[in-house]
Amino acid sequence: MKLGLIGKGIMNSSSPDLHVRLGELTGAPASYDLFDTNEQPTASLDSEVRRVMAQSYRGVNVTYPYKEEAVRLATRVGEGARLVGAANTLVFHDGEIQAENTDFTGFISGYRATVGDRHPGRVLLIGTGGVGKAVAFGLGKLGAEEIVLMDLDAGKSQRLANELINAGFPASTIAPEALETTAARCDGLVNCTPIGHEKNPGCPLSAALIRRDQWIFDAVYVPAVTEFIIAAHAADAQVVSGVSLFVFQGVDAFKFFCEDAEKRALADEKAETLFDHYKQTLLQEKNA
Repeated sequence: MKLGLIGKGIMNSSSPDLHVRLGELTGAPASYDLFDTNEQPTASLDSEVRRVMAQSYRGVNVTYPYKEEAVRLATRVGEGARLVGAANTLVFHDGEIQAENTDFTGFISGYRATVGDRHPGRVLLIGTGGVGKAVAFGLGKLGAEEIVLMDLDAGKSQRLANELINAGFPASTIAPEALETTAARCDGLVNCTPIGHEKNPGCPLSAALIRRDQWIFDAVYVPAVTEFIIAAHAADAQVVSGVSLFVFQGVDAFKFFCEDAEKRALADEKAETLFDHYKQTLLQEKNA
């Protein structure tokens, strides 16, 4: 399979390694190319998609700043892309373009693989950008009792709350000053901001707010163990790592690209192995 990624500033992406590994593990060999539009100032998502379709690519992943535009290019739109209004995966078949959002499905898969059937309960979600939207709708699909949104841009969090409510998922917003009291009444705490990334260290919440009976998710996966995750482990809370989102969104995209049902099932079976691999790799890179 010829696969690729279209976006800006993507030359350090780990996606080629992930998809080539999946191809090797499942017996469905794949190549994976990067199409960084920073390197081609006149390129657009549309022009790049048309070019790779003409070159018999099976599909591409799409990242910043093209995820919303990707939905508009599609002739078929999957549930996640429809709900979130954005796509990170485009699959090509007989001139058709299928749009999917595997950040949405990948969060759901990573959550279930980590905490099993645990009900999300009431969840505080901080950061309502692209990944925040996908995770919010994933929480809705998982049956969250309420999704409480906080963003420094109040208008953005309110728009997402309205979209969730319109889709039938209970949602509300809070101001930053209500963070502490809200965290105390929530079952889950979710970070979808860049806080905690190696280039933006810190913790989105005071460590003292995390309790043993809560679960947390950190969308940041570089480093694999963030300050938020360290604080959650110290409190003995359940942790859903951002590495799981990276792996499961990739596995789900690979499954959309792959037409062989047996190899799709094998990709699912290899997800845990890949999670362990990337967690160890990221830890080693941090300590190098």
